[in-house]
Amino acid sequence: MNDLVIMKKQQAVTSSLQVAETFGKDHKNVLQNIDNLVAKNSATKNMFVESVYVNRGKSYPMYYMNRDGFTLLAMGFTGDKALQFKIQYIKAFNQMEHQVKFQVPSTLPEALRLAADQAERISVLKPKADYTDKMLSNKGLETISMIAKNYGYTTREFNKLLHGLGIQYKQGKTWLLYAKYQDEGYTHIEPYEYTNSDGITHVRNTLKWTQAGQKFLYDFLKSKGIMPLVEQTV
Repeated sequence: MNDLVIMKKQQAVTSSLQVAETFGKDHKNVLQNIDNLVAKNSATKNMFVESVYVNRGKSYPMYYMNRDGFTLLAMGFTGDKALQFKIQYIKAFNQMEHQVKFQVPSTLPEALRLAADQAERISVLKPKADYTDKMLSNKGLETISMIAKNYGYTTREFNKLLHGLGIQYKQGKTWLLYAKYQDEGYTHIEPYEYTNSDGITHVRNTLKWTQAGQKFLYDFLKSKGIMPLVEQTV
């Protein structure tokens, strides 16, 4: 279990081969799961990098994935044993990233590389600050379609994601928060009129997110490894 996470290009990653071995799954099935994730949302391409491994002189496909990619992939693995392996992976990622954080360069090339990495981190953090500043400065209500767009999802996909995470459920044609989130001031029900194909006017309720709700979504999704597009890194 010591090689769950490795360093590759100054980033803590694991491989589809290692995941398959650890969780006792066929590698071809793990590859298919990753292919499905990438096909469903282009934003996930930043989390997985195609590569190959050699076995008996032949090359076969595999993937390297960062922490975010592993988190998305492992969400579909269930059972007590799978949970134990997930926890071990989290610890391995934390340990590897801690080592990188406090690594001291011993040569001039290493120092230059470290300086370049720091500059890159600053450039990555700026979009993050821009996103959170913009979100927190918006005192009005935000539609789920706009929030979904910030994460690279369609409205339908994002609603299903929040439902799967136990945040909201659908009643009729309106999405509502589950009881434990209802009284936190995260959302506001807003009625709107529309005319159907028969020319009849109807009123439908729609759920909009407050500033506090947007901050809640950001923190909750971040804890699951799901980040806005501007914060996703290769």
